[in-house]
Amino acid sequence: MDLSLAPTLASLKPALKNVFQLAEKKIAALDKSWNPARGTPVFTAAGKYTSRGWTEWTQGFQFGMPILAFDATGNKKMLELGRTRTTDRMAPHVSHIGVHDHGFNNISTYGNLRRLMREGKIKHNQDELNFYEMALKTSGAVQAARWTSIFSDPSQPQLRDTGYIHSFNGPHSLFSDTIRSVRSLMLAHQLGHTLMGENDKSINLLHRGIHHALTTAKYNVYYGLGRDAYDTPVETGRVVHESIFNTTDGRYRCPSTQQGYSPFTTWTRGLAWILCGFAEELEFLAACPKSAFDNFPLGTKPALLAAFQDAAVATAEWYLCHSFVDGMVYWDAGAPNIPGGSSCCGDDCDGDNSSCCGKGEDCCHGQSSCSGEGGCCCDGSLYDNLSDPYNDHEPIDSSAAAIAGQGFYRLAKYLAKSDKERSNAYRNAALRIAGTLFEEPYLSTSLKHEGLILHSVYHRPNHWDYIPPGQSIPCGESSLWGDYHAVELALLLWRELNHEPHITFFDR
Repeated sequence: MDLSLAPTLASLKPALKNVFQLAEKKIAALDKSWNPARGTPVFTAAGKYTSRGWTEWTQGFQFGMPILAFDATGNKKMLELGRTRTTDRMAPHVSHIGVHDHGFNNISTYGNLRRLMREGKIKHNQDELNFYEMALKTSGAVQAARWTSIFSDPSQPQLRDTGYIHSFNGPHSLFSDTIRSVRSLMLAHQLGHTLMGENDKSINLLHRGIHHALTTAKYNVYYGLGRDAYDTPVETGRVVHESIFNTTDGRYRCPSTQQGYSPFTTWTRGLAWILCGFAEELEFLAACPKSAFDNFPLGTKPALLAAFQDAAVATAEWYLCHSFVDGMVYWDAGAPNIPGGSSCCGDDCDGDNSSCCGKGEDCCHGQSSCSGEGGCCCDGSLYDNLSDPYNDHEPIDSSAAAIAGQGFYRLAKYLAKSDKERSNAYRNAALRIAGTLFEEPYLSTSLKHEGLILHSVYHRPNHWDYIPPGQSIPCGESSLWGDYHAVELALLLWRELNHEPHITFFDR
């Protein structure tokens, strides 16, 4: 990514206004045309939203978007749409025991409505607030109950003292996606809730959420330390979609993927979830009192913040080095038809940080590499140009960029006092991504197309994505998670422009 081309926040104001205006029209049109009997809209085919019977993980995005639009524009029709649909249709998601998606569905709806009421943008109503908080408490506890126990110390495998929230695939499966869903536990804890287990055992939701995050950072993120043959310094920050565990003895077995190309390449949306999720959890942990970590067995508050920051920074640096100059990324960095091979560091890479992005500039923020581990992590011959979503080899995934953009923005704010150089770079990355997403060819300006952000990819290995006539790859389509996270990124920037408080899922 070429950070020198990042727009200023002020220069984005017209584009942000346009995004909200388009979003409102598309939100209203989809709500009018969509038949709930079809399930939940997930992604578009030929410009029309369709459903996909995997899980109903996108409904919170469908009804959360009008709430975000109201936050930006004050359009009360958007508020009523989001509030009414949340009340009428989201209850099954609160008590859903079969998914890892509570943070997606319930924080996006009940959480946003509660936040707006506390901010005074919605008129205070104690009964309504209690309703939102009851939903969020229940959601956090239900999500926390979807638990697999493993051991933290290989020398004492009999001690199942840590674990993770397992994915809908089953108890053996740890998804990277869930790091943004774990906030449901954190908010429920802040609301004073706990999970009650067998024999009335009280399970601390904050501690369980931290256990999940530490397990994710340990097994789903790679740090160039040689865990496998592909865990090299130039691939520091690589992310695997799924980690597999033996549930009988609690041992880690292997990396895996559902939506990526392979377990040894990075599915970029999975990496974006890690970047965004850990950045958001850093904000939360930093705001927690030290007493909240009393009796937590696996680390002090400073140690936990360091572990979360390591995961966030590693993935941020990986993204910078594997994105086009406009901030867009392929759906998987190791996809087989990417020109020049799957590695971003080709044989012609000179290892000199003065040209590690092929642009005669230091993209590694004063380090010998973007990872800080030595060697050049970028090959300009692969990424030293604008992205082409209509290429003939591998799809671009704009939804990964939308999610990562928010991660960069939050991480920049978190690092503002401790690491100004990285903070400035990450802020520029967020602005660069926003500038690309909020204009054509990524912004869908036609009202005939039901999506907002084009060139999103859902499940390339399963052939779920629509390929338009005359094209050889999926392109030109949208997803609800891509649209939602683009609007959320726009709202973060818009509120800063208007000197409004920074959005967090928790109370500050």
